Amino acid sequence: MDGRPAALVLGAAVWAEGQPSPTLRRRALHAAGLWHAGVPCAIVCCGGMGRHGPSEASVIAALLREAGVPDEALHLEAHSTTTEENIRYALPILHALGVSEVRIVTDSWHAPRAVLLARGMGLHARAAAVPWQGGRRRFQARMVLREGGALVGNALRMAWRGLR
Repeated sequence: MDGRPAALVLGAAVWAEGQPSPTLRRRALHAAGLWHAGVPCAIVCCGGMGRHGPSEASVIAALLREAGVPDEALHLEAHSTTTEENIRYALPILHALGVSEVRIVTDSWHAPRAVLLARGMGLHARAAAVPWQGGRRRFQARMVLREGGALVGNALRMAWRGLR
């Protein structure tokens, strides 16, 4: 594209009647702010169908459109259900765009693991983490603990694969 990275917005829950969870809304609005600041050349919206439809990617895209991001900048990966799948399934889109550098748009507690996974898949990845404010403290504390364990687990799996 033009040398700028792409933004990879990782999915989060869609609630009943297609309403974005607060986490999903924060991520999408953070990506919109990055777009308006001229950071990414494109935005890949990630996430398939969870308990409620539509897909996380389509809800992210709708929020981005509402925030003034043009349709031609949006690319949807609407089949993934995990962080690893978010990134893996976005790879063909990124390759088609000619982009290998990405800014991972996710929450601060999720960013270290997401960046580790993206780098393990060959991307030049950096976090574009959503600020801590705006989230419920108890939820965020639970997510920090969950992500700490997941980060260790992913790092060990990646190291094991490298040894084989």
